[in-house]
Amino acid sequence: MTTDAPRSELLRLINGFQASQAIHVAAAFGLADLLKNGPRSAANLAESTKTHPVALYRLMRALASLGVFEEDDGGRFSMVGEFLRTDVAGTHAPMAQFVGRPNVWQTWGHLLFAVRTGAVAFDHLHGDGVWTYRARHPEEGNIFDRVMTAGTERFAEAVMDVCDFGRFRHIVDVGGGDGIFLAKILASNFETRGTLFDQPHVVWRDAMRLRFPEFADRYESIGGNFFTSVPAGADAYLLKWILHDWDDAASIEILRSCRRAMKPTSRLLVVEHVIGPPNSAPEGKFMDLTMMLMNGGRERTREEFATLFAEAGFRLTCATPTATTISLLQGTLDGV
Repeated sequence: MTTDAPRSELLRLINGFQASQAIHVAAAFGLADLLKNGPRSAANLAESTKTHPVALYRLMRALASLGVFEEDDGGRFSMVGEFLRTDVAGTHAPMAQFVGRPNVWQTWGHLLFAVRTGAVAFDHLHGDGVWTYRARHPEEGNIFDRVMTAGTERFAEAVMDVCDFGRFRHIVDVGGGDGIFLAKILASNFETRGTLFDQPHVVWRDAMRLRFPEFADRYESIGGNFFTSVPAGADAYLLKWILHDWDDAASIEILRSCRRAMKPTSRLLVVEHVIGPPNSAPEGKFMDLTMMLMNGGRERTREEFATLFAEAGFRLTCATPTATTISLLQGTLDGV
């Protein structure tokens, strides 16, 4: 007896863009937040969102068929789970909003161009690199920052479960953004102090001091360029989702900058996806396509990380998986 399952599964994957865009629209209208106090009809939600009631019902009906919402016999909808709400830790709402934005959505539409040429699709489409584009379009930069914050909240505990940050008296978070990860480390390790290092316009906002004033005596923020130098003399240098933004040459320069700042006993801590074996672990491999399309970066295998570390003067000592899809890679100064 033959089965139609492989063909049906392939068709589901082919039509995956439909689900992505539908979830994006639901997140853009904040439907999950509107449902947090209980079920509501599409007509009622349409009043709150200033949308077309019939069109909104058709959207929510389709998403209910996928398990994003649940429709009752009276045509009212409720949320399944809570991770499209904006007020829960580890929310996926910013990511859902981000992937459907025209600058991201259209870039994925140029995957064929990227595979044919090896060029960065975002640059080709928009005439600017992604960082310049976000600086020129603050709304896009703000959405991206929210994605990074939500992702950090989702992964931070898993990283701390596999690493004793308390052994470090001073940690520099290189390219640490709004400092969420560093704040979580300080909250769990009362003898540790931290330095948040990022571009001047990022640390100028000093979001960490505003959000976590309780760490004011154990924290400082410093602006600069990690290709040139980073604050010297810390016990650990943390790079979370930094190296995957860059090709090998640029990544080596970042690592060498850290090496120049380090003491012989300092440790390098890198949080990234590690590409898994063939025919498995799609998360890292599709993130790799995202990097290829958006900024010319890449995800790497353990062996590729070891080579990268060695080129910059480090020795990769371990690559530890977490309970999530990311890993913690640790390095020491080579020859020490």
